[in-house]
Amino acid sequence: MLDPSPIESLRQTPLHALHLRLGGRMVPFAGWSLPVQFQGALAEHNAARTGAALFDVSHMGQVSLRFAGAAASLERLVPGDILNLAPQRQRYTMFLNEAGGIIDDIMVANHGDFLVLVINAGRADVDIAHMRAHLPDLTVHADRALLALQGPQAAAVLARHAPAAAAMPFMGVATMTIAGAPCWVSRSGYTGEDGYELSVPADAAERVAETLLAEPEVSPAGLAARDTLRLEAGLCLYGNDIDETTTPIEANLAWTVGKRRRLALDFPGAAVIGRQLAGGPERLRVGLRPDGRAPARAGTAIVAAQGGPAGHVTSGTFSPSLGLPISMGYVRRDLAAGSTELGLMIRGQRHPARVAPMPFVPHGFVR
Repeated sequence: MLDPSPIESLRQTPLHALHLRLGGRMVPFAGWSLPVQFQGALAEHNAARTGAALFDVSHMGQVSLRFAGAAASLERLVPGDILNLAPQRQRYTMFLNEAGGIIDDIMVANHGDFLVLVINAGRADVDIAHMRAHLPDLTVHADRALLALQGPQAAAVLARHAPAAAAMPFMGVATMTIAGAPCWVSRSGYTGEDGYELSVPADAAERVAETLLAEPEVSPAGLAARDTLRLEAGLCLYGNDIDETTTPIEANLAWTVGKRRRLALDFPGAAVIGRQLAGGPERLRVGLRPDGRAPARAGTAIVAAQGGPAGHVTSGTFSPSLGLPISMGYVRRDLAAGSTELGLMIRGQRHPARVAPMPFVPHGFVR
């Protein structure tokens, strides 16, 4: 979500100067100056689908926990199973409030003797305050950048500089040297494609980025392509598709609640989430396929086929991969089944649509 912050107040990532040299069109995003595109959003989207695209995601917060009992302490704030997160593995989970609402969705990596959390830029201050109120210690890594190398050629590219990267499993993590810099590497991303996220010392970020961009398969990519890719993959954007008023069950993320945690119900909002797991929530996040060519953007009202309010769209775009509009949003549970016919109120006119399975484009994650 773009923001209206004055340009002079925006924070800059360690790759800001490189973005300008590459012709990046800079925009405000979550208080940061970030490239929305370089040579064009469509070309950058296609690079991630067919080759490899390099994204600067250094605006994301990085936090490490290095105290005894860190996993147990963190687990009290999230519904995921952190105690059983094996070394060199990563897990998607979320901070929850007492109503079961999502404070933020986060990645947690177990590096053996410490945990690393990646948090959303727009929620970083909230998350850090939340952790400081409940955890004995944490380190915020303002001295690190974060790069995302995404696409079916990402593994081949990275293996030229760090051979061990090719054998990493999906959601695996490791420490390895790339272009002379010690990096925390995870095989994960936000595009639906195979790829890696590289946490790099800030003073080495430009060198690592230029090393990867020198490979013939790799193109720089910006926020616009990142958004179309993640929506095709059916992935949530915090502030659009999930927030403190949505629970993981409503968001169709029930799989994030670990089996052991479902039995114990010992996390914030567990009473609400337990009821929703047992009886179902009143609404669910679903994929939507509008008829015609008009995309239904965030905020578009959804109506039932017989009339009457059904929900609202939270994200929508024109899919470059499919050549048609796609959206996701929340609808009443009785309307959430696949192929249910609905209406979308676009510019005051009702447009037919139907519930569609997600992801819209099959995931290319390595297995």
